[in-house]
Amino acid sequence: QLLNIVSCLAARGKRILVLGRKHMVVPSKKWLKDDIRRLQAYADCFFLDNISLDDPFLLYACLSSGSHCCFITSDLLRDHKACLPNREIQQLFFKWQRGHQLVLPFYSGKGDVHLRPILTYDTILQNTQLSWHIPYDEVGVKRATYEVPKTWLCLRKST
Repeated sequence: QLLNIVSCLAARGKRILVLGRKHMVVPSKKWLKDDIRRLQAYADCFFLDNISLDDPFLLYACLSSGSHCCFITSDLLRDHKACLPNREIQQLFFKWQRGHQLVLPFYSGKGDVHLRPILTYDTILQNTQLSWHIPYDEVGVKRATYEVPKTWLCLRKST
């Protein structure tokens, strides 16, 4: 699955860094030697020790690559957010995460990769002198912590 996703992104002209574990380069049923070679042809690869934590490497690579850089991981990074010193910085981290983490909502392992697009607007209460736009979840709607409400209540001041 990783090879298919990376090859689809490479075909779109994306520059890719794959962070993996050293056990991936040891041939096994899950990681075939030829597949790892092909993966390395599509992407820059960095293999960490099997016991190391990869999230700090992921965050460092993304932050040091510039504001255009995006990342894909199924990790919600909640433990990193929880370590931040206060709620304001946690909210800034969450906002940065929403603007840079691509989500693969479903992938069958075959065909093209469809990533959920990153929103170009902030889903917070917004208002002008004449209107209010309030994001909300409808009753019963469940979403992951990295997702934002998709429904807006739009109110206009009558004149």
